[in-house]
Amino acid sequence: MAKKPQSKGRSDGLVAENRRARRDYAVEDTLEAGIVLVGSEVKSLRQGKANIAESYAAVEDGELWLVNADIPIYTAANRFNHEPKRRRKLLVSRRELAKLGQSTDRAGRTIVPLKLYFNERGLAKLLIGIATGRKSHDKRDVEAKRDWERQKARVLREN
Repeated sequence: MAKKPQSKGRSDGLVAENRRARRDYAVEDTLEAGIVLVGSEVKSLRQGKANIAESYAAVEDGELWLVNADIPIYTAANRFNHEPKRRRKLLVSRRELAKLGQSTDRAGRTIVPLKLYFNERGLAKLLIGIATGRKSHDKRDVEAKRDWERQKARVLREN
């Protein structure tokens, strides 16, 4: 069997992570989804290039779509390249799709991509979360609580 090409990304397969998502949203539930890609997109991801910071997922016409994710063009693909910010279809089961659709119908909930990575079989996966947006004072409260937990752990380690 042929060996998989070595990735220039991280050894755990992580390509992109949306760090602001956990700060800006209260993530209630997570779900792993497959993603439909063309060949040049996969090559670009294997180089460790992608940005999902400003993207979101939406349920439209009974399908789940990743909107506004940026996968840069793969320079060696020439004319067979892809559009960097095109909508990409996400693969989830019907039951999960119905659950996502119902949860986003409720006020203030959205589907946020958290991580884009390659799993152990070499398939591109997207970790998405059902999240509620946080107000600025909520963000400060969460940050203060996290800082307090760090200080507390530091003091306990020293004693």
